[in-house]
Amino acid sequence: MTRFFSIPLISRTALAVCASFVTAPLVVTPALAGDFTVTDGKASAEISEVSRIYIDGTLAATIRLNDKTPEKTTHVTTPAGRLEHTYTLCGEITIRTPEGRVETHEVNSDGTLHNPDHHHFYALGSDNFTEFFLQDPDDPDAAEHHPGQSSVCATPVS
Repeated sequence: MTRFFSIPLISRTALAVCASFVTAPLVVTPALAGDFTVTDGKASAEISEVSRIYIDGTLAATIRLNDKTPEKTTHVTTPAGRLEHTYTLCGEITIRTPEGRVETHEVNSDGTLHNPDHHHFYALGSDNFTEFFLQDPDDPDAAEHHPGQSSVCATPVS
C-alpha cells in the first residue's frame, strides 16, 4: 500500500510567511539624511499666503496661511548622501495696502542649507515682500540666502 503525504495548510502558510521575510529586505526605500522644521507666519498686513518649499529641486512642503491659520509649522525630510542642500521658497502673498487696495505679490528666492538636520527655520520676508528666505535664529550660519529671484518658481495655474 502506498501512502501519499500532503503538506498541511499550516506549513504552507508558514512557508509563505518565511518567504515574505526573506524577500522583504530586498525592497529598496530611499534613506533620509535628516529632517528639520519650517515655521511660516502671516504678517499683519497679509490677507493670505501660499508658500512652497523645494529642497534640492523637489517640492517638500506647501504652507497655506489665512485668518484661520495665521501660522503653520511643517516637517521636511532631506534626501540621503549630502549635508548641504539647496532650497527654494516660492510664494504668493496677498496683502491689503494702507489705502485699502488688495495686492498679490509673488515672492521667491534660493539659498543653501548647511547641515540642516534638527534645525528649526523660519520663513521670513523683507524689503516690502520682495525677499523670501529661511533663517534659524539659533544658528544664523545654517541657512544661506542668495539675494534675487529664483528661476525655479512659476505661478501655479488654478
